Amino acid sequence: MSRQLHPLEFNPKTGEPFLRLPAPHQNIILTPPREGDQAVLMHNMNDPAIHKWLERSPVPYLPEHADSWIQLVKGQSDATLEYLRKSEEDFPNGPLQFVDASPVRYLREVEENGTDVFIGDLVLKKSEFEDVIDEVERKRLQEENANKQADDPTIKYAVGDWLAASHHGRGIMTAAVGLFMSAWAIPRMGARHVVAYTFAGNIGSNRVFEKNGFVNKGLFDNGKIVRGEKKMMTHLEWKQDA
Repeated sequence: MSRQLHPLEFNPKTGEPFLRLPAPHQNIILTPPREGDQAVLMHNMNDPAIHKWLERSPVPYLPEHADSWIQLVKGQSDATLEYLRKSEEDFPNGPLQFVDASPVRYLREVEENGTDVFIGDLVLKKSEFEDVIDEVERKRLQEENANKQADDPTIKYAVGDWLAASHHGRGIMTAAVGLFMSAWAIPRMGARHVVAYTFAGNIGSNRVFEKNGFVNKGLFDNGKIVRGEKKMMTHLEWKQDA
């Protein structure tokens, strides 16, 4: 494995990068999105147990939505992976190059026969400062944050996720967030400040983040309307110890 791709592992048959969750969830891996994920994505995005907690997922979720989304996120993952491979050519002996994204994000459950099933998504991206109520100030902070280079320790990131309802209550996402933070977000993205914004009442997601050291800062109202319904938000925050 190349230094610049650390700590990714690679499927020996397909060459696909992945991160494996620790026991007892070692049959769960994080991989890039794939062409062919659309059907499972549609099934989950049309499940009320999932889409009621998501802001930007269309309802109903149609084939064209799935196609455009997979094209978008696969392209993002491919670009990050290509940058890391290019960094290996430019910096074969280090230092590790910071990135502001991850090439792996889709959770898959590996079956005994070696096949896998797409079961969720976990992504870290630059924050949109949802908790800042003033729209002018929010836009200013968004632009400032977006223009920061990947190695800037003052970048504020935001984490988002969803998990198939069939896999709720098993501790999978808690383990996935913990792995992602320790194995990728901190060492490879230089993350020092990460927030999560959840809809009020999403106790399961709040617990996932709280178990990973996020502090619940309480509810806020930024006027958000989702599918015709007013939404209060919970602000959770993680900061690396000085």
